[in-house]
Amino acid sequence: MELKNSVVVVTGGASGIGEAVARSLSARGAKIVIGDMDVKGLDRVASEIIAAGGQAAFAKCNVTSDEDVANLMDLAIEKFGQLNIVVASAGIIKDGLMINLDKETGKVKKAMTTEQFKAVIDVNLVGSFITVREAAIRMANNGWKGLLVPISSVNKVGQTGQLNYSSTKAAVALWPKILVGEFQMRGIQNIRCVSIAPGYVGTPMVKGMNQEALTGILKGVHIGRLIEPSEIADIIAFAAENEAVDATCLEITGGLISNGLAK
Repeated sequence: MELKNSVVVVTGGASGIGEAVARSLSARGAKIVIGDMDVKGLDRVASEIIAAGGQAAFAKCNVTSDEDVANLMDLAIEKFGQLNIVVASAGIIKDGLMINLDKETGKVKKAMTTEQFKAVIDVNLVGSFITVREAAIRMANNGWKGLLVPISSVNKVGQTGQLNYSSTKAAVALWPKILVGEFQMRGIQNIRCVSIAPGYVGTPMVKGMNQEALTGILKGVHIGRLIEPSEIADIIAFAAENEAVDATCLEITGGLISNGLAK
């Protein structure tokens, strides 16, 4: 797949990994459409891409809404004529232990609410499903060469305090094998699927966390630093340009040997 003139849709494109992917693929000649709930952020990212000589459009998008996601895909087609790469980067966290004990009484004083669990499932899992489904429908119907990229996480192996989040990322890591198997069954050869599982990424949120905790995390990373969002974008570009990369989950962790938060 040629990145130049490919049409890319990125959810969660107003910040973090989504923003980095949009900028990086634009710099390689792709035409970009970004969606997010943060309209101000979307406008900033799209305007800066255009100012740098790229082509970009955006729309407010709640990934849990069938209509919003369908409209985002249709915007890409209306604006740029096709749909080739879709990165499902929108996600949230609502961390917490399932049950937490009171130090004095030893009894449960707090528990993860059903709302906390469902909110993460709805955005990270259901939202990613809607995103790849709507993209695949349009790619299949039009015969466009396509790549679906759901974003997993190294925490797919399980992370204390992230029962909800890790559950979504473990599921998404399985999708490429399942979806490509389904495509193969139906003779759909123009669509590939590759999930990306980052380790700890240097987004503003992570860089701004408790520095002692961050130091503990980095002790378990072989390269001794956070992964840059641009490095995630590079992996997606690699997957797009190399058609043999398919039906798999690619980890990019900097050699994460142990998880400092689990200790």
